[in-house]
Amino acid sequence: MSANDSRKRGKKRYVGGHNKRWKGSRELEVGMQGILITCNMNERKCTAEAFNLLNEYADKLYGPEKFQDNNGSSSDEEDAEEEDVDVALKKEVAQLQASGAKQERRFQAMDSGANNVIFIKTHNLESDKLVHHILSDLHTTKKKKSRVILRMLPVTGTCKAFQDDMVKYLTTFLEPWFKTPNCATYQIAFKARNSSHNKRDEIIKSVAGLVGKLNPKNKVDLTNPDLTIIVEVIKAVCCLSVVKDYTLYRKYNVQEVVKEDTPKPDVTTAKTDSNTAEEKEKHDAEETNKEEEKGEEDGDKTAPQDDKEVDKAEGDAE
Repeated sequence: MSANDSRKRGKKRYVGGHNKRWKGSRELEVGMQGILITCNMNERKCTAEAFNLLNEYADKLYGPEKFQDNNGSSSDEEDAEEEDVDVALKKEVAQLQASGAKQERRFQAMDSGANNVIFIKTHNLESDKLVHHILSDLHTTKKKKSRVILRMLPVTGTCKAFQDDMVKYLTTFLEPWFKTPNCATYQIAFKARNSSHNKRDEIIKSVAGLVGKLNPKNKVDLTNPDLTIIVEVIKAVCCLSVVKDYTLYRKYNVQEVVKEDTPKPDVTTAKTDSNTAEEKEKHDAEETNKEEEKGEEDGDKTAPQDDKEVDKAEGDAE
């Protein structure tokens, strides 16, 4: 091998490693529950922020995370002076197996399969209630607690991202909210990433048809619905949840929800102010969508690492 070839191969290896996306230890797959979190570049910082934010509020709701003690048995058992030999051997084997097994954490970062989207797998908690609690507090306090996180979407169900599989899964999944005697106004929020075989209009039509069959009193409301059905497709996995206050909490955008609400208009200028508020909300929604789309298009570029680049990403997200 010539020196020239060696230099070319070395450069190729360096460039390939430089542009490689960071990935978690595992990937999002069917059967998981958790939280989809979007960001504007810098997935590493987004993951760190997500862990801090989720643990802060999870500790308040569920208490500090507890870890199993694999070092031994209880104090009463340790104090026992006489014990059957067979029982002691079985106990020791059980302890060795327990210490060797990997303990599942409350939050685990997974590779989502899409640029600028991370998936946090949850264990022994309800992700929809946790996310709603976070957004409710941020909406009330108006205290900004993240820099690069954009949206936090709970995932309470997953299935294969093919229309027949989705319809079959949703038939049962939607029952707690929409099956008679339950009924509600609703909207459907659909987005597909790295998936070309699912057509937006076809999926929305199928889901709406299912909701109508569960109870004819369920009605579509695109302005201020009681519930929002979130359908997020990433590659071959469909992530689902049914959430409330989707409009109030700015499509579950943690950057937008901390902004001050538009003041109530006077009666004399109600119509003008109403139009202005609607235009502002529409503008904010369009800006958010542009940021996410821009982030996905630029996903293969190097994510900002220094403070200046992070501050720029924060400014774009806002």
